[in-house]
Amino acid sequence: MSSDGSISSRTVQAQTRLTTISSHISPKKPKVVVCRDLGPDVMPILTKRQDIEVVLWPEDRACDRDWLLKNIAGATGVLLMITEKVNQELLDAAGPSLRVISTMSVGYEHVDLPLVAQQNLRLGYTPDVLTDAVADLSIMLALMAGRNVNETMAIAREGRWPQFTWSPFALCGPQFSTTSQYPKRTIGFLGFGRIAQATLSRALAFGVTDCIYYSNPSSLPKLERDVAILKQHQPQLKSLRAVDLDTLASESDVVFVLAPGGEKTKHLVNEDFLKKMKKHGVLVNTGRGTVVDSDALAKALREQWLWGAGLDVVEGEPNLYQDHPLLKEPRQVIIIVVLHRVHQYLDADATSCPT
Repeated sequence: MSSDGSISSRTVQAQTRLTTISSHISPKKPKVVVCRDLGPDVMPILTKRQDIEVVLWPEDRACDRDWLLKNIAGATGVLLMITEKVNQELLDAAGPSLRVISTMSVGYEHVDLPLVAQQNLRLGYTPDVLTDAVADLSIMLALMAGRNVNETMAIAREGRWPQFTWSPFALCGPQFSTTSQYPKRTIGFLGFGRIAQATLSRALAFGVTDCIYYSNPSSLPKLERDVAILKQHQPQLKSLRAVDLDTLASESDVVFVLAPGGEKTKHLVNEDFLKKMKKHGVLVNTGRGTVVDSDALAKALREQWLWGAGLDVVEGEPNLYQDHPLLKEPRQVIIIVVLHRVHQYLDADATSCPT
């Protein structure tokens, strides 16, 4: 500015240059951290976007915690798996820029919900995508456990078939479907949400006649929903009712565990529950491993309190080694959780994660 208060030509030129430079500086793109490659059909949806910077964990395995803590700094969003815990450590590393957390999972036990709510963060998950796939798997495990599939496969795989002595009742198991001798079949559900209801629909094709379930005792009874389900499946389905845990154990021919994890449901299936099950009863867990006490289940199978168990989730997974008590029992069928994930659902699962 000159001595008389007017703006000098040099000042005007400097301001003009500054404006020109500023107009060429693009605002910083929001950063989104992705903790697993989502495949060739899904990743381009993110990487082709010009309005975000995608930072991708480069390996086909669970994301290293140190890598995540380093790269999430300054991120606006993070897309993670059930293997990544969302806690104070992660949010501190992200900083105040974080707005959205998406998890490619039905459950969210790995997320500290009160903390996320306290910091006013949006949480996305994928509750509906795997409903049909898990329901199919649940029926498969019930059939496999009831028909001694693990034991018979071991005989064939280990070359023991030539030495196997056949007899009319060798390796017999309980019939899942109704017969003229057994016209009533009751299935029970520990947890009666979307997947349980889809499993019930499939079980009806085998002649199941009655359904009982146990759900969160603090939730209000869903009488209208139950009446609608019963009406939808009549005349095949004769009854549908909520029961306590003891009744669920004692009256079910097959118990499907489809409850969420967490402290409130930990070891709901324990020794007391298993002792009340029918001798021909089958337990299927496609929910969360922590709901079933693994040591109690191994003891129950060993002492034949029930017939068998089919599991795609186990407490302490994936750390199941050859000396695990459950693996020693011939009437168990254990498959790792990824077997319910098929290509169509994986793509849908990934694309439904909010960003």
